[in-house]
Amino acid sequence: MNVITRFVLDHKRLVFTLWLIVTVVAFAAIKPAGDSLSPQFNVPGREGFETNQELAAIYGNGGDVAPLVPVVTLPHGTTVDSPGVRGELDAALAKVEAALPGAMTASYGSTGDHAFVSGDGRTTFALVYIPAKGGTDQGQPEARLAQTALAGMTVGGSPVEVTGLDALRASAGENEGTGTGVLLGTLLAALGALLVLIFVFRSFMAIVPLLMALVAIPTTFLLVWPIASVTDVSVIVQFLVALIGLGIAIDYALLVVVRWREERQQTGVTNEVAVRNAMRHAGSAVVFSGTTVAISLLALLALPVPALRSIGIAGLLIALVSVAVAITLLPVVLATVGPRLDWPRNRRDARASRGWSSWARMIVRHRWVAAATSTAALVALVLVASTIQLGNPRADSLAQDGPARAGLEQLQSSGIGTGPLSPFDALVRSGDPDVIADSLAQVDGVQSAAAPEDWRRDGTALVTVIPSEDGNSPAGRATLDHIRATTVPGDVTIGGEAAQAADFLDAVYGNFPLLIGLIALVTFILLARAFRSLVLPLKAVLLNLLSVAAAWGLIVLVWQKGFGSGEIWGIGATQAINVELPIVVFAFLFGVSMDYQVFIISRMREAYDRTGSTEAAVVEGIGRTGRLVTSAALILGLAFVAFSLQPGTEAKIFATALGGGILIDATIIRGVLAPAAVALFGRWNWWLPDWAARLLRVEPSPAQPEATPDRVPQPA
Repeated sequence: MNVITRFVLDHKRLVFTLWLIVTVVAFAAIKPAGDSLSPQFNVPGREGFETNQELAAIYGNGGDVAPLVPVVTLPHGTTVDSPGVRGELDAALAKVEAALPGAMTASYGSTGDHAFVSGDGRTTFALVYIPAKGGTDQGQPEARLAQTALAGMTVGGSPVEVTGLDALRASAGENEGTGTGVLLGTLLAALGALLVLIFVFRSFMAIVPLLMALVAIPTTFLLVWPIASVTDVSVIVQFLVALIGLGIAIDYALLVVVRWREERQQTGVTNEVAVRNAMRHAGSAVVFSGTTVAISLLALLALPVPALRSIGIAGLLIALVSVAVAITLLPVVLATVGPRLDWPRNRRDARASRGWSSWARMIVRHRWVAAATSTAALVALVLVASTIQLGNPRADSLAQDGPARAGLEQLQSSGIGTGPLSPFDALVRSGDPDVIADSLAQVDGVQSAAAPEDWRRDGTALVTVIPSEDGNSPAGRATLDHIRATTVPGDVTIGGEAAQAADFLDAVYGNFPLLIGLIALVTFILLARAFRSLVLPLKAVLLNLLSVAAAWGLIVLVWQKGFGSGEIWGIGATQAINVELPIVVFAFLFGVSMDYQVFIISRMREAYDRTGSTEAAVVEGIGRTGRLVTSAALILGLAFVAFSLQPGTEAKIFATALGGGILIDATIIRGVLAPAAVALFGRWNWWLPDWAARLLRVEPSPAQPEATPDRVPQPA
């Protein structure tokens, strides 16, 4: 770090000019980079994905796009076999086909198959598979077109409602507005961050961390663009780069600037020396922090899912770019205009926070109580996390009112259930489709199956299989297993949106425990070198895993079980958590929360090396970093509050997981459990035997006797 800082300060104009050029080019790349992103979550090599690819090639419909489901409940005394009803059903479906050219449809009116009718004959539905056109909200514009086409249309005197997963999401978007969008969401988060920074610095220096984020975020988009041109990069990346990038870039700059102000206020220290000292300590912590974030995201790169790999790549890039900005551009700003921006100047950073120091002393005095109570709270959340159910959120949690909700309620009250929203698509390459449909209809968990005559092309046929339960639920996945295990008279593979989601679940979580172990091991080695200890990095890794598990418990409690989701967002219990969410939360939260660990423990290590007292190290470490870590966590938390303003349940679950997880980590873990654990371990925190020091290529650190309080040197 000394070498890098010396080079940067000796070539200030060159460094500034290079970053200026990169930033200008990067801003120009934001739009084309965003346009190149993909909404697909493909799982190559799995039955569901391969079948869906073939379906799209042959039929141009179905596959991984859930169908729209027009549904009608006839008045009492009227059934689908009543005079004129079937003709009205055909007329209604014709209006949908006219509004959606190229759609593939099937209903009781077109097939005469009672697979599309409830047991009492009064409720019937149709399946409308739209052409696969791609896009970030595929299916939602088509749902609105279908609803418009059927507005005022009745069958037997009852209105026809259009429901379906995409129709419900579209309804939620209309009820909540269009959301903040990436740009507005980032601006709202930046405004919240600025207010926090003003409180922290109480000077014009508050603008500097935001300027670093202004450079880091578009630069990351610039790097993502060429990657998106050669492989699929998930559309989620734009939100993660903008909002997580805002938080991380500000966090790193905040750490360096706070240390620079502290160093600058020492007697006889020039501004350039203050910059060098700040970079030697805080800059090194930033490098280790960014590296741990990058390492945690390796979990996503190891998965056989291109979309998750792209999320990992983007997260890795924003972390590394933020580090690069913090250790090159930021020292130039501090060495040149820093003193002028640090006005009005105050000496608050010259001493440890009195409030946080008092808190740390209390934790040290009552270490056993602090450790026990904080652990109990976290273990409770971990136990809740153990009940997690993975799958798409329950259909009735996606929208609370509107025509799509009305159609869903008709399906549920009629006894048909939510199966038509996520049917399984059986692609028949050989054999009699009608015989195969009859065979699949007998499978445990299947409500009905149909083989429409006009769903046959190029020597293949398509059989739709309606499960009794939501195809994305645990019961629906069990039904899929039964279907795939059933021997049928022909060559049949199973696709559909729910089948691909089930394959996604298997692909992602099959080796997940091994990935967690590898990430934890690599992180342990890196931190052992940074902290010159074996106990501190082990504790850090274990606490981070506890932090992630607690975040999982939070979303299970709030969303899957519904404690608070209705009161805050007006959304009922989802009964399930999106399959991709826990692993993405692990990758980001494990790395980001490690930032705070590195910030705190680095300062404790520095204090211990000077004083030889663990208690003094805990008090000084928390006193110096408590305000910093809390502010940094609050900034990231505000970023995810902005993300939660996006329409749709899935966005809110994701925001709750990361925002809530970060706040849990910064308060319960870093504010209570971590300092209590360090106090409990005493001198063994700093133990690094000779053999380990040789492997890590650092100085050994024997477990020396603790210094007595009256012999502890005080910080300057």
